[in-house]
Amino acid sequence: MTRCDASPANVIAFDTSAQPREIRVHDPALVDAPYTARSWRCFGSGDGRAISGIWEAGPHLERCDCDYDEMCHILEGQVRLTDAAGSSRTFGPGDSFVVAAGFRGTWENLGFVRKVFFILGAASDQPAPVAPVAPAAQE
Repeated sequence: MTRCDASPANVIAFDTSAQPREIRVHDPALVDAPYTARSWRCFGSGDGRAISGIWEAGPHLERCDCDYDEMCHILEGQVRLTDAAGSSRTFGPGDSFVVAAGFRGTWENLGFVRKVFFILGAASDQPAPVAPVAPAAQE
């Protein structure tokens, strides 16, 4: 008999039934107003360079100075990223994008946002998703 709920070896399902990590971001140097982010880290590489999971938070604006690469896929809500030169782009449900190392600017949740993230950083880094503190950063 085949088990439908088992994953093949080395395949990780993103399970959000467990308790999420919660972080309260309140540093006025980073954010316009305090907010709480929740994340589920579903994967972490053995060398510590990569992490992936689900991240969510309510509306806020966060200043970012990214020293890691983060791939995002928006599941719910809208975000606006604005670089230091003032160029901006808004992403919504179904959109995928990468915030590459070197991005300086703001991440703004325009309402409640839920995203899939994959972060690749240096082996000694402990990044967290953008906006968030991050996510992009700190979970």
